[in-house]
Amino acid sequence: MKPWLTLAALALPLASAAAQDAGQAVRFIACPVYRDADSGAKSGCWLATDPATGVQWDFSTSPYKPDWNFAVLVEGTASANTAQPCGARVLEPARSSRLETTPCTRHLLPAEGFPGRRYALPPRNLRPLATPPPPPPGPYESRSFTLFFEFDRSFVTYQYGDYLLDQAAIWLRAANPARLVVTGYAASEPEEVSGQTIAERPGIAAERAERVALSLSRLFPGLPIETRSVTGARPNGHADADGIAAQSQRRVEITALFD
Repeated sequence: MKPWLTLAALALPLASAAAQDAGQAVRFIACPVYRDADSGAKSGCWLATDPATGVQWDFSTSPYKPDWNFAVLVEGTASANTAQPCGARVLEPARSSRLETTPCTRHLLPAEGFPGRRYALPPRNLRPLATPPPPPPGPYESRSFTLFFEFDRSFVTYQYGDYLLDQAAIWLRAANPARLVVTGYAASEPEEVSGQTIAERPGIAAERAERVALSLSRLFPGLPIETRSVTGARPNGHADADGIAAQSQRRVEITALFD
């Protein structure tokens, strides 16, 4: 490589290509790389290269954070914004899931002139307890709320799952239903991604339902809660999955009933 061809210069043709495939669905498995950009706290970037295309993607907007000791399943949509604050094409929205059966070697990139992103609170962020929201208006009737999960996990994620659970709790507190049905779903049908066959454990559906039911039982002591599980989940197009079909499969639905 010529010494004057910096990474920033090489990124310019990619920016043009990114504009052509904005909205493209991206899904692959790779080892994550951390770029140590410095625009303040939490401004570093998570990058990974699709082994099928050789394209490096910036998936820093994922609410699930990787562990650079393990591979990640990266899912998202190519951004229409051609800016590359981390030196790679941006997935926004994005999701990443740790695959702890596939070890990786830690890899750190210096900033190399790329600023990263100055941290800002995400839109799915819990309100302070000191400023409770007004109760949602009635009339109240049966409805469902949905939470989403990282691949093959039941952890309720900070600034995503906890926000969605809180939104459900605000409505349930006002509506006072007679009972709840909590249904966990698992994407248990095998799929091939980057030459690997992946599938969620069928039992993760029940684990998700039980985890959310436990949280609800603490918020609403005495409220009857039934848990159910469904394997072979299909995408449901829910808005909070941000258009990522596979994310919508990994879910829990909380249904409030008044009968």
